[in-house]
Amino acid sequence: MLQNRVDPYGNLIKSPARGTFMGNRGLLHNEKQEIRRLFKLTAWITCVLEFKDRKRPVMAPGQYTELFFLDEPTSFAAGHRPCFECRRAEATAFKTFWLKGNPEYGFNAKTPIKAIDDILQQERIDQNNKKVTFLEYPDALPDGTFIIFKNEPYLIRNGMMYFWSVEGYGIAKLLPKEKLSVLTPKSVVKTFRTGYLPSFIE
Repeated sequence: MLQNRVDPYGNLIKSPARGTFMGNRGLLHNEKQEIRRLFKLTAWITCVLEFKDRKRPVMAPGQYTELFFLDEPTSFAAGHRPCFECRRAEATAFKTFWLKGNPEYGFNAKTPIKAIDDILQQERIDQNNKKVTFLEYPDALPDGTFIIFKNEPYLIRNGMMYFWSVEGYGIAKLLPKEKLSVLTPKSVVKTFRTGYLPSFIE
């Protein structure tokens, strides 16, 4: 069992459960398939599981580390965004809605995606590689956002919240009334508000 599943905090964990999306942060493992770093690149991307019949062994020596997510909201909470090669339509939509939702940066359609990646890097982890969060009322958050309730991650969808586990989601619960820590990066939350709808597992 490899340490290549990602939770909403961005942690790399071991699990036999399969994911519905793959991710990439660069080469994170050694020749023994052991994780040695949290990331190498600031471009944390989310990819499809199959693309152009490409086949590769997982965690091959010297190659990037394949990471896996339960679904796209999980990947966004962890700090990833869509890949421009295998998910061009989604990546283009993400950039369009990100620009619309985050006008304070003064970016435009010609701004390279690296500039957005630099913002995401600041929003997902601090200088000690600890998860960055912010406080908000759950009922003010859009679908696809992750919050922390009683030290556990929950997904917001359709005005309810759902406990996250590596195998899937729990039953719907009412949203709490107090402000809670938000796991999804702030600029991504704004991206959801302006129209980007992440792909949920059913």
